[in-house]
Amino acid sequence: MIKMKISDLGEKKLIKRIIANIRSHLKDFNIEGLGDDAALIDMGEEYIVATTDLLRQTSHFPEATTYEQMGWKSVTVNISDLAAMGAKPLGFLVSMGLPAHMRVEEFDELLGGILKACDHYRVPLIGGDTKEADEIILAGAAIGRTLKGEVLWKSGSEEGDLVGVTGQLGLAAAGIKILLSKMGEVPVAEDLLSRIMDHALKPRARLKESLLIAKSHLVNAATDITDGLVSELNELINASPRTIGIRLYEEKLPIPSEVEDIARFLNEDPLELGIYYGEDFELLFTLPPENVTPLRDQLDFHIIGEVTTTGTIEMVDKEGRTYILPVKGYEHLRG
Repeated sequence: MIKMKISDLGEKKLIKRIIANIRSHLKDFNIEGLGDDAALIDMGEEYIVATTDLLRQTSHFPEATTYEQMGWKSVTVNISDLAAMGAKPLGFLVSMGLPAHMRVEEFDELLGGILKACDHYRVPLIGGDTKEADEIILAGAAIGRTLKGEVLWKSGSEEGDLVGVTGQLGLAAAGIKILLSKMGEVPVAEDLLSRIMDHALKPRARLKESLLIAKSHLVNAATDITDGLVSELNELINASPRTIGIRLYEEKLPIPSEVEDIARFLNEDPLELGIYYGEDFELLFTLPPENVTPLRDQLDFHIIGEVTTTGTIEMVDKEGRTYILPVKGYEHLRG
């Protein structure tokens, strides 16, 4: 008999397998949020929100990434999960696997990036661990809190909802493509290139926006975009107890012109960069049409589509033609 490897499953199916195996284990505990962006611990009128994320130097950081940027990102990926749930951070912990040959000044730079990010998100660094490893491994964990009525769930999308996103798409993907191409020059202005690289190497979680959205009670479902727009839309579809789908409109996607310029220069498809590559760390959400104006009074966002009942993700292109988008995006453990 051929034995299956976890690379035959991939990260998302492996997580589903874990959830299926721990449901009975958790039946006597007040834990919710299985399969969402973070776990929720029932504390009466509020939830304690907990999440963890692991970053490995060779998998998550392009060669040009500084130690400070590595530290920064280890905080951001975890705070982004809290933001996706509408939770205010309470504390951050990080366990570090470090090569023995790492210089002390390099470690100080790494730690400095962690502390700068903690200061940025106003969250204390409250603990962690260090061990020797063959490469830098950063396993962060974030703890937050939210009132029960302000949780942002993946599962609440309704037919007729509009789909919103808090910022532009494809900037981080364009930056990473530039770094991987090792091109000396690219056809964009220096200030725009700097912004693109900042998105790629020093992303920001949309924490402030998430807390506004949570307190507004205007949104039905939400998540953050880490593995690509289409992949995250599929997460919203799968989380819904009803059969829903999503229809996107290409002309409404906030893919900036500099991403299109870089894509053409590198012989890449700008649409692919915008909807599949991820690392945008924007918030993705659905809300009833009548709630768009009240929410726009509180923050800026783009409407990019609508919730349907097709069970698929569709794209209406700029010529008005509709086609089904394949579900793909970044996924670990794919051999």
